[in-house]
Amino acid sequence: MKTLDTLVSDIYEHLDKLSEGTPLPISESDIDKTLVGIKDALMSWSAPAVRNKNFTVRMSNIGKPAKQLWYEKRDSNSRTVTASTQIKFLYGHLLEEIVLMLVRMTDHKVTDEQKEVNLNGILGHMDCKINGEVVDVKTASNFAFRKFSQGSLSEDDPFGYLSQLAAYEEAEGTNNGGFLVLNKESGELCLYQPDDLEKPNASSKIKSLLTALEKEEPPGFCYSPVPDGKKGNMKLAKGCTWCKYKFECFKDSNEGSGLKSYKYANGVVHFTKIESKPNVPEIL
Repeated sequence: MKTLDTLVSDIYEHLDKLSEGTPLPISESDIDKTLVGIKDALMSWSAPAVRNKNFTVRMSNIGKPAKQLWYEKRDSNSRTVTASTQIKFLYGHLLEEIVLMLVRMTDHKVTDEQKEVNLNGILGHMDCKINGEVVDVKTASNFAFRKFSQGSLSEDDPFGYLSQLAAYEEAEGTNNGGFLVLNKESGELCLYQPDDLEKPNASSKIKSLLTALEKEEPPGFCYSPVPDGKKGNMKLAKGCTWCKYKFECFKDSNEGSGLKSYKYANGVVHFTKIESKPNVPEIL
């Protein structure tokens, strides 16, 4: 039986042969499975309001920061998604089906696609198993791809991918799965199999999260502010910059006046404390 260790190299080997003039061993059955997967992805994507009507703790969000989820649970508009984000979701789903077609072409066994799993009452749908191990298929930008290819995801995992994988594995009784990731910009593939020390205990994570979400007061900061240079200014950590709740979360910063935002050439920086005023325009 094939193992995950050779998955990416096996895909590349077949694609190299295509460049040399050898047809790919894609069967009609593989094509049919891919088309069914694309159809299912389109049907699921086209009705997001049904899926996201109410806030629910699921395996897909248990690894997100507790304070972010605390706000989301209480925000009636938290499930609003922009049109451009909906398009990104769509092509991400479609590309993931193409990746699985490449896996089938190499005779690695794909099973349990979109299987619903349950851990302590928390539900989730895993992407699949490959060779008997849970595999989460991802598409990523160059920046995000490096976290998988370099094995540094545990240092910066704001979407909680490691917790999600750990929950799927605990529910299925496996522990050697990983992430099969496609770089949307370069076409590169990588397989990242985190070790046990990188993956949290999913059951403990779920228990602590549910407790935090029921409290009247929000949990502590997801990420502490970090220094900006050597002049005493403090800014939001990277994990907070994209969060829609950052202004509410840090409303007491800057002695009660809230976050101060300044426009730099490489983007906006949000300050929690200003000792030396930046020499760039402030966003009011």
